[in-house]
Amino acid sequence: MEFELTHKDISEIEADAAIGMIKCPYRGAPIMGRPWDKPTDGLFREFLKSGEFKGKHQSTVLIHRPAGLKVQRLALVAAGQNGYCQPGQSAEAAGAAWRRLKPAGARSLVVRGAEATAAEDIIRGFVKGLAEADFEPGVYKTRQQGGAKLERVTICLDRSGRDIDPSPELLRELETSQALARGCRIARELGNEPANLLPPRRLGERALALAGEAGLECEVLDKGRLQELGMGALLGVAQGSAEPPVMILMRYLPDEERRKQAWRGHLGLVGKAVSFDTGGISIKPSKDMHWMKYDMAGGAAVIGAMVAIAELRPYYPVTAVIPSVENMPGGGAQRPGDVVTTRSGTTVEVLNTDAEGRLILADAITYAKELGCNRLVDAATLTGAVVVALGHALTGVFANDAEWRELVERAAGIAGEQLWPMPCHFPYKDQLESPIADLANIGSRWGGACSAAAFLRHFAGDTLWAHLDIAGTAWYERKLPHAPVGPSGIGAGTMAQLSLMNLS
Repeated sequence: MEFELTHKDISEIEADAAIGMIKCPYRGAPIMGRPWDKPTDGLFREFLKSGEFKGKHQSTVLIHRPAGLKVQRLALVAAGQNGYCQPGQSAEAAGAAWRRLKPAGARSLVVRGAEATAAEDIIRGFVKGLAEADFEPGVYKTRQQGGAKLERVTICLDRSGRDIDPSPELLRELETSQALARGCRIARELGNEPANLLPPRRLGERALALAGEAGLECEVLDKGRLQELGMGALLGVAQGSAEPPVMILMRYLPDEERRKQAWRGHLGLVGKAVSFDTGGISIKPSKDMHWMKYDMAGGAAVIGAMVAIAELRPYYPVTAVIPSVENMPGGGAQRPGDVVTTRSGTTVEVLNTDAEGRLILADAITYAKELGCNRLVDAATLTGAVVVALGHALTGVFANDAEWRELVERAAGIAGEQLWPMPCHFPYKDQLESPIADLANIGSRWGGACSAAAFLRHFAGDTLWAHLDIAGTAWYERKLPHAPVGPSGIGAGTMAQLSLMNLS
């Protein structure tokens, strides 16, 4: 999919179809769709009068052969809520409009953002929304899926200065947005794979191939190497499976000139990649267990982010650590009550083998610190408790430093991903006391997302650290206006955008 920017009016551009975005009104205020009266020869005003278009977020109206445009179809879509439109909402609206148009076979598209919207936000919203809405999960269907493949998108920034070229700053924003969208797509493609076709060793192979294409360093540590490193928590989770565990290391190193301009920051990205999670001996109910192939979504997001980072070329080195295991209830499986020794030397009593993600992340966080990372972010489908707390709308973010958490939140906002701050301070760690080991791997039933984050915080220590619990947001369980059932790629954009922030 190719994107281009223009300051020309949308009426001057030929394409198969067009999308126009309308900002949702403040409560009780009229819908501001006046710019579309002329292109639709007054038809849009009739939709408003009849109540056919009410301006609810992601609602669309489709107009065939609009009189004032050089397109066959125009989809007008509402974005935001109560007069405010976040980048993520803009992306959802753009995606909803494209999925409405897609069955008609459009291959070229011209789009225009809502009135009084910054050009940067228009670019971010359309690139993210259209790229993500064009994803289809049915890669193993034997019959070709219907719908067009979107090839070219022209983004109209405004209706003034039509004879000038877009500024270098806006062109850079377009490049950044496209890199983030590609990273998210890689995360979704990996997360979409069934567990039998993407066990840990094959995930390592995919990471090696992607790193080679992107110009990243990559290494896959096998079981023997993990044993040498004393990663007892990770190995304990893996011991019930016939599939051997791996730890994937990906590295981006800036060139010497860029490194001279940067403070000595070293960003570490850690992603949970449990290729399939049965819960182990503490086995899960069979209902909906097939979704547990998505328990590697955090690792997939980190791999996608690293590919995007290679393209973005930040000033700081970035290292990714992705522990990957399969959690199975085999004859050699870890038992509730077992004690494991982590890479850090901390001993952990395993009270529940279904709380496995925090165990593999503990060893990965320790190793990321040993590799020199002094700023850490981990992404993991860690707890059902965060879904109880936040549902499927928001990702919980936990941190050991308020300023670092706020920087991660700002990066997420730019990338169009929504985070919500959650606590993980010492009262939650008190729940993890064990009579036999340094820590237990679970606390009480209440505040489970917070005690899980407190467990990870112990291994982060004094290193700046943030944790994204994406259990509620990494998978679309039902078809949405802007996306099919399947992986969302959440986290990839946030982590890639974070590499461009001032880490000092």
